[in-house]
Amino acid sequence: MTARTKAGADGGTRAEAVPALDTDALIDDPDIRIIVCCGSGGVGKTTTAAALGVRAAERGRKVVVLTIDPARRLAQSMGIDSLDNVPRRVKGIEGDGELHAMMLDMKRTFDEIVEAHADAERARAILENPFYQSLSAGFAGTQEYMAMEKLGQLRAREEWDLIVVDTPPSRSALDFLDAPKRLGSFLDGKFIKLLMAPAKMGGRAGMKFLNVGMSMMTGTLGKLLGGQFLRDVQTFVAAMDTMFGGFRTRADATYKLLQAPGTAFLVVATPERDALREAAYFVERLAAENMPLAGLVLNRVHGSEAARLSAEQAMTAAENLEAENLENGGIVDQAAGKAGLREPADSPAAGHAPTTDATGTAPPEAEAARRPVTTEELTAGLLRLHAERMQMVAREQDTRDRFTARHPEVAVTAVAALPGDVHDLSGLRTIGDRLATGSAPAGAA
Repeated sequence: MTARTKAGADGGTRAEAVPALDTDALIDDPDIRIIVCCGSGGVGKTTTAAALGVRAAERGRKVVVLTIDPARRLAQSMGIDSLDNVPRRVKGIEGDGELHAMMLDMKRTFDEIVEAHADAERARAILENPFYQSLSAGFAGTQEYMAMEKLGQLRAREEWDLIVVDTPPSRSALDFLDAPKRLGSFLDGKFIKLLMAPAKMGGRAGMKFLNVGMSMMTGTLGKLLGGQFLRDVQTFVAAMDTMFGGFRTRADATYKLLQAPGTAFLVVATPERDALREAAYFVERLAAENMPLAGLVLNRVHGSEAARLSAEQAMTAAENLEAENLENGGIVDQAAGKAGLREPADSPAAGHAPTTDATGTAPPEAEAARRPVTTEELTAGLLRLHAERMQMVAREQDTRDRFTARHPEVAVTAVAALPGDVHDLSGLRTIGDRLATGSAPAGAA
């Protein structure tokens, strides 16, 4: 358990217990077979999923990481030239486990389903159908449904101990949960039933119904969509008729798989208001859908090794130093909140010659800019930087406290921000270590 503070009735603070998320226990649990990482855009879901995959593999599990995010960061960080719809073995994993990675190819997954559940002639007719080609390439919700299909395929193969799924940004990740229901609504819709009716009736009655139906559609939708488009849709539906039930069955099975005890959802967020608002929304949605939430990964948390020096103390000390410097005839530059941190005007870094007036004499500001920065000015500037850092730490902690006050039952692990981007296995190992230890930096808790 970790502690957070909350204002009491007397204006003081009191500590409240917040459950700590143990990611090592999660990835070591043989009963956990699927981990789904979700959250808003830009919070580090892809990196988190990859780091969990690396750590789980190096602790002995056989892991596959499936990314739905179109960004290529996952492949780059794992040293793979490119990812596609086939799991690729990641080299450089230490220990007895294995790590594979793949990126969802939406159209290829759809094609594979058609090829697996239709005879050769019907499969060819579907794959060549213009409406199918448009649907499989970008129809709303197809990506999320195909992600569900691919997850179900991976789980059914029983080839991996653990599947880690990296989802799109959270509002799209909600589509990941909604895909089976939306697909069922689409297949059960009146328009689809109308198009399927002739094939179901057969014979002359079917042709008569088709003629009436096509006449009606030509008179209404045909003006908007075009008769050829409607005929492509009708041909597609007729060819896919026997497969629709299978789509629903598999989607429902995968949805139940996500609700099963062997699945764990991790919500990833940064300690920013918008990201944690999205995280809270997703936590509530998961609870409403009876999805098993493991906890919150609070990513890129900031802190300071000099946390005992508060922002107020640092700012006061900086102002005192600046006042003393002015009394001694110095000039203080507070541009951008920094004191005494500037390049001399005539230095090569400044990029221009010294400023002069009409008589060729440099003004006092230019003369002051050319003189060396004093120890007092440098110290004041560093104190102001520290004050800004501590103010950011306080804002992050306040935002986190608001989330935990609203969802005190959610286990949390805080991951300290790295100085740069993660671009290799070593960086992923570092993130994995910080995930496991909840390594919020000093001053962040």
